[in-house]
Amino acid sequence: MNARAIGEPFNPCHDACGFWPEDVVDRERDLGDGPKRVYRKLRRYAGTKGSCFPSQETLAEELGKGERQVRRDLSQLEAAGLIASKSRDGRRSNTYFFLWHSMFEQTQMERFTRRGVALVSVAESLDTGSAAGRLVLNIMTAVSQWEREAIGERTRDAMSHKRTKGERVGNIQFGYRLGDDGKHLEPDPGEQAVLDEIRRMRQSGHTLRGIAAALNHRGHRTRRGSAWRLEHVARITRASLS
Repeated sequence: MNARAIGEPFNPCHDACGFWPEDVVDRERDLGDGPKRVYRKLRRYAGTKGSCFPSQETLAEELGKGERQVRRDLSQLEAAGLIASKSRDGRRSNTYFFLWHSMFEQTQMERFTRRGVALVSVAESLDTGSAAGRLVLNIMTAVSQWEREAIGERTRDAMSHKRTKGERVGNIQFGYRLGDDGKHLEPDPGEQAVLDEIRRMRQSGHTLRGIAAALNHRGHRTRRGSAWRLEHVARITRASLS
């Protein structure tokens, strides 16, 4: 077994790591069902690789939820130390990497125990075949868990601070664009005009499907250049007009 550090990127493919990380994450009681579903979807997108780059819009469509909820789920996964994201230059989607977690170490140890295999580390004078060795390993795992949670808390605080300063965090919300400094967000006049139309039609009692049809009739297109659909209007209504 190759030793991995907590928070180190790894390939979650079963053939590469020897187990199913998404099944381990599913058993984590401190994580909600939403982030678990997103993790499993990211795992499928990654395939045999250690990263993937689906857009939040695509994830929302395939999971049947709004983009705002997907962003919250992704933020929880990052705060939990299970994934990391990196902006793709000039692209609207991020690249997501899978991170090694203390829960995976316990899974591997359980596999070895079932097979009657003990881990012996000469450097740490650790032998899990003995009671003392297992105690030390459990202490090391607990410390790793604490370190992960501390990193998660600092990450959440940093993201919250960036939002209060109007800086970009994740994908850019409809109605805004990245400023000239490449860091702060500013209103996008064209998208803001579309938001105003959606707001007026919604207040007039139009259905979401009717709003999508009206936008298409007026020649408007989504940020991706596609025709408006009910799902697009619903997501933007929840994310931008609530």
